[in-house]
Amino acid sequence: MAKDLFGGLGQLIKGFSGFMPQDDPDVKLLNAQTEISELEQQEAELFAEIGRQAYEENPAAWPQDEKLRLIRSNLEAAREKLAALQEDKRAKEAAQAAARNETLCPSCGFQNPEGTKFCQECGAKLGAQRTRCAGCGADLAPNARFCGECGMKQEG
Repeated sequence: MAKDLFGGLGQLIKGFSGFMPQDDPDVKLLNAQTEISELEQQEAELFAEIGRQAYEENPAAWPQDEKLRLIRSNLEAAREKLAALQEDKRAKEAAQAAARNETLCPSCGFQNPEGTKFCQECGAKLGAQRTRCAGCGADLAPNARFCGECGMKQEG
C-alpha cells in the first residue's frame, strides 16, 4: 500500500485544500494524490478482510498459519504487559495521591510539605482520618457543613 505524499497528513492537508483555489494545478495534484491514497487504503482493508475470511475457513491450508499463531501469541503477551503497566501506573498514582492526602490538613485544607507531622497553617495533627459524609461516605472538605456529593447536612 502506498502512503500519501505527506505521510499521514493527507487528510489535514485535504481539509486545507478546500480553502485554496480549486483551479490551481498544485491543488488539483494534491486532491488527485489524496484520492489515490484513500482508494489504496480502502483496497488494502478489503484485501485484509478477504484474507481473514479465507484463513478462518481453513487455517491449515495456509503455510503462514504457524507464523500467524506465533504473532497472535506475542500479541496476547504484549497486551498482558500493557495491562500490567497500566495497573502499575494506577497503583503508583494512587500511592502518590495517598501521600498527598497524608500531608493535607484535615482541619484547614493546607497542603503541607512531606514529612510534616503537624499543619504549618493551623497546627492540627496530620495523617488523621479525614471526615466522611454519614450519608454517602464521600470525603468531606475541611469544616464542610454540607456534603458536596449528596448534599446531606453534616453534624458538628
